[in-house]
Amino acid sequence: MSFSGKTIFITGASRGIGKAIALKLAADGANIVVASKSTEENPKLGGTIYSAANEIEAAGGKALAVPCDIRFEDQINATVQKAIEHFGGIDILINNASAISLTPTEQTEAKRYDLMHSINVRGTFLMSKACIPFLRKGNNPHILTLSPPINMDAKWFAGHLAYTMSKYSMSMIAYGLAAELKKDKVASNALWPVTTIATAAVQNLLGGDALIKMSRTPEIIADAAYFILGKPSSECTGNFFIDEEVLKKEGINNFEKYSVVPGARLYRDLFL
Repeated sequence: MSFSGKTIFITGASRGIGKAIALKLAADGANIVVASKSTEENPKLGGTIYSAANEIEAAGGKALAVPCDIRFEDQINATVQKAIEHFGGIDILINNASAISLTPTEQTEAKRYDLMHSINVRGTFLMSKACIPFLRKGNNPHILTLSPPINMDAKWFAGHLAYTMSKYSMSMIAYGLAAELKKDKVASNALWPVTTIATAAVQNLLGGDALIKMSRTPEIIADAAYFILGKPSSECTGNFFIDEEVLKKEGINNFEKYSVVPGARLYRDLFL
């Protein structure tokens, strides 16, 4: 299994999980399209498409940094076209970009609702749509969406209805594309973590340093993604993968190295 020479298009790749996946695949010599709207450093978030591109190339890959706000279809189409012109094709799409607001209905402003649905749902759908014609021509083509298994337990709706709707819609896109593209041998799967992951969103929006210390690093998602994307696209499709389960099937049972604080009690993620 090698990703040398393959082109991977990753949304939200300037930091966090997206960048971790990019660096993992870059170590194999992959071409990475860093598609994100982060062109200037934000002290609370860290990283830009350009700093991520530098890290990718230092890791052994080739990078194309393209400013892209996936809320806008013209930017999506322009970014995909630049990827094709630069690398000649697209083999893998990682739908990673996402917005979060864990607020009950009465506290969810319209602009926050619109942001989550514009990025999580509309952006994922339109980015997938734009990449499909090129994925059909790709080498073992995959779409991997960072979204959870659909769990209809009422507790996942009661506290943050708008966010749950948006993430489950991403999961429905992943599941629907698996059926739609099966004849073309383009795989589509979803991936979700068992625990919270130490990202800027967790730091700034969910639980601060306390929750970060109870989380795992993005590298556990990157390692799981690596194994999923290496599977035959004609066989491995339509799955809702969980990071630990993927790694266990590969013979990895010690997850301590992924803990931000070794030995700390870990905080279970949503939807599981």
